[in-house]
Amino acid sequence: MLIRGVGNGTGSVFFKLYVLAFFIFLAAPLLAAGMFAFNDSQFPSLPWRGFTLDWFFNDSEPMLGMFHDRRLLRGLNVSFIVASAVALLSVFVGTCNAFLFVRHNFPAKNFFYILMVLPLVIPGVILGISILALASNVANGIEDSLNIELEFLRPGLLLVILGQFSFITTITSLVITARLKKFDISLEEAAFNLGGSRWHVLRTITLPFLRPAMIAAGIVAFLVSFENFNTTLFLVGSDAPLTITMYDRMVKVGSTPVLNAVSVFLMLGSGVLALVSLLIQRDKSN
Repeated sequence: MLIRGVGNGTGSVFFKLYVLAFFIFLAAPLLAAGMFAFNDSQFPSLPWRGFTLDWFFNDSEPMLGMFHDRRLLRGLNVSFIVASAVALLSVFVGTCNAFLFVRHNFPAKNFFYILMVLPLVIPGVILGISILALASNVANGIEDSLNIELEFLRPGLLLVILGQFSFITTITSLVITARLKKFDISLEEAAFNLGGSRWHVLRTITLPFLRPAMIAAGIVAFLVSFENFNTTLFLVGSDAPLTITMYDRMVKVGSTPVLNAVSVFLMLGSGVLALVSLLIQRDKSN
């Protein structure tokens, strides 16, 4: 009993140290990035030169704040538009996919399910290059044969949305499918027996049951789209999302604390959305 007690105590200490080290490993880069956003210096590095909010609110160079940087704000607006469109499309198609794979049997169903999941394991760079090559070949072929220019197949905002949608919809499909599998089909059967139409039953019984998963999937899709870089880099046109704008600025100008300020803003926004998603998931489980 004494040996067991010592062993359990030692194991408990090591477990707590491991958990502490794990969270430090996760949080340290975020804390470092956030710290330099408030450093009164033109370089995101030590030494610490005092606390300032200029990298957020200053309206003049050389310490132009992110809320006065038109290029960063434009990139933020483009990212919001893209992420919102991708989230809406992904939730809609993900819901359709959930009904397709849960409620219906058709030839090669398992094959198509694997095909749906496949984009998750394809590197973003490969996915971006493949989508760009396919869209360009289709656009060039139609232009050569029919003399019709399809601008939406050229690098630009719509192609970015379609490119991100191609793999993010897999995430929403899996989340909503998992929820639909828990649905008690007898609830729909009872509603049909009482004279309810298919649309009425779907609107009043099935979709309300799926709503928490749809909202949570939409939040996840929005966050994944907002921070996506690899796929977007190959599909972007003149209107660049925030991640591409930050990368382009870092390459041309170098890293400055205004990028740290943007990172803090994104961390706070992502944290709020993640908290909302967790609350929704908790309500869903109750």
